[in-house]
Amino acid sequence: MCGIAGIYNHRSGRFERSSMDEALSLMEHRGPDGSGIYEDKDVILGHRRLAIIDLATGDQPMANEDKSIRVVCNGEIFNYIELRSELVGKGHRFSTSSDIEVIVHLYEEYGTGFLPHLNGQFAFALWDAKARRLMLARDRFGIAPLFYTCRGPSLVFASAIKALIPFTGTPRIDPEGLSQVFTFWNTLAPRTAFKGICQVKPGECIIHEQRSRKSFIYWDMSFPPQGGHDITRSEEAEGAIREILDDAVSIRLRSDVPVGAYLSGGIDSSILTTLVRRHAPGMETFSVSFEDPAYDESAFQRAMGERLGTRHHVTKVSPGGIAGIFREVIGHTETPVLRTAPAPMFMLSKLTRDHGIKVVLTGEGADEIFGGYDIFKEAKVRRFWAKDPSSRLRPLLLFRLYPYSPVQMKRSGKLLMSFYRTDLDRTGHFGYSHLPTWRNTGSIRDYLNEDIRQELKGYDPTAELEAGLHPDFRTWHPLNQAQYLEVKLLLAGYLLSSQGERMAMANSVEGRYPYLDHRLVEYASRIHPTLKVKGMREKYILKKTFTDKLPPEIFTRTKQPYGAPNKESFFENGRLKEPFLRCTDERSLNAAGIFDPESVSSLIRKCASPSRTGFRDSSALVGILSTQILMQLFCGG
Repeated sequence: MCGIAGIYNHRSGRFERSSMDEALSLMEHRGPDGSGIYEDKDVILGHRRLAIIDLATGDQPMANEDKSIRVVCNGEIFNYIELRSELVGKGHRFSTSSDIEVIVHLYEEYGTGFLPHLNGQFAFALWDAKARRLMLARDRFGIAPLFYTCRGPSLVFASAIKALIPFTGTPRIDPEGLSQVFTFWNTLAPRTAFKGICQVKPGECIIHEQRSRKSFIYWDMSFPPQGGHDITRSEEAEGAIREILDDAVSIRLRSDVPVGAYLSGGIDSSILTTLVRRHAPGMETFSVSFEDPAYDESAFQRAMGERLGTRHHVTKVSPGGIAGIFREVIGHTETPVLRTAPAPMFMLSKLTRDHGIKVVLTGEGADEIFGGYDIFKEAKVRRFWAKDPSSRLRPLLLFRLYPYSPVQMKRSGKLLMSFYRTDLDRTGHFGYSHLPTWRNTGSIRDYLNEDIRQELKGYDPTAELEAGLHPDFRTWHPLNQAQYLEVKLLLAGYLLSSQGERMAMANSVEGRYPYLDHRLVEYASRIHPTLKVKGMREKYILKKTFTDKLPPEIFTRTKQPYGAPNKESFFENGRLKEPFLRCTDERSLNAAGIFDPESVSSLIRKCASPSRTGFRDSSALVGILSTQILMQLFCGG
């Protein structure tokens, strides 16, 4: 991964060039190994390089044979060897060994329709000088970021929001974007948390040409209509999953620098590391451990590392350590967050880079693709309960879902039942699987001040989400609908961004995601839902595929989602720590103009209590702190 920036339809001059230099300097963490700029009368393209493939001649911007086409790209094209061979056979001449050069030749060969040929994670800007055409595109899952905004007649784009500021000036918070974060944990592309700053959607291509603009989605996750799944036999699915995933791992090991892996101790990363060992013995692995045993999985991490014979490294995280880097973390997420979980991932990428590793394989995507989240089983139980709402036995299945959860989840059966009974009968709602989560998270909006509430009056973030759904969404099986929502919301907008790519690239580390190889995703979408969630067993087919490859304790252990101490990180001796106390005092809150000081003060007193508070209060505190910090860093607050 690297960093790109550019301005289209600019007025040439020192100001634009100096702004580009500043933009690139703000993304040095994304590309510490060099930089490059191309300029003509209509466009400036800039690039910061993290050198991974073709260390000698892979500098960008990169051009075709006659220099009429230029590209800057953030990311990797994993199937570049196969594409290069195909293109050479068609008469194209390559001047480098870089994976990125295939982009300009594919464009020459196929025009703007070449994107489906790419297997990779990328965001690029391609300039066709003859056609005076600018093409912006982002990979299928939105792993690589790409933001843009307009300044008068000009279009400005970059891999980071902070890199737009030299061109556009200080941004302002978008209340509707905040409302989305305080519902879904993230904004819905193309929206961001800032007014007038957009992001290219996952799987989208935008073309600017002769004062016209058009966009199209070249790929979206899809499923057969309910009853139309053609993969129903476990044996068939097991063989294909093993073959596709092994190749997905293999091509993601293509690199001219060492490649490592994140090892969480769970099933997904253990499968990947097992497959990696076949292709790259002796790999280094990296993990996060916690002082608080409620979050710690180090015993499983060590066991798996020893079994595989990897050189294993661990960074131990404390609440104080999270607080110490939280401001820096928000500077990289560039959006409010509702959990501190990105902070340990920042520490993990630093550990990785400190050991000389620039590239890591990681297991994001498996839960979404193969049905691993508790929310999928939760929705299944609630639908079962909804068929007989008066049943005493059916709702008791909910207690089986959260064996790892804090004590208060089970402390009051009546409270739990009341929470899940709300909206129980709305089984026809497009977001039925997520309604409890959205309702719980949405309560954070109660802390907004009156002016922001009035501005948001009548705005419903779920209506905006529904308007952007796949046209066939309503025909899908309920599990597939829930999977789609998880991919569009939690995966693309949070796990791959705030908690994933942004935290890795903050320390100049590239994460690669084999489970998100589009071939595997497209195959898995055809697998019958009962092979994904079989009864109350999640990820059934993935586990069955690799039962013989992993130690039994990996499968029998209690599932523990990754998390980190939230409110505990910000208090000391019953008092909010000083940096966070300052940004939430009445003066700071009034200056920012987002939250109601009295409500925030009441929340802080509640969270200061030694008794354990629920996720709602804890996430509200993190959301308010991160928003206030974002205002300070980006909006001059």
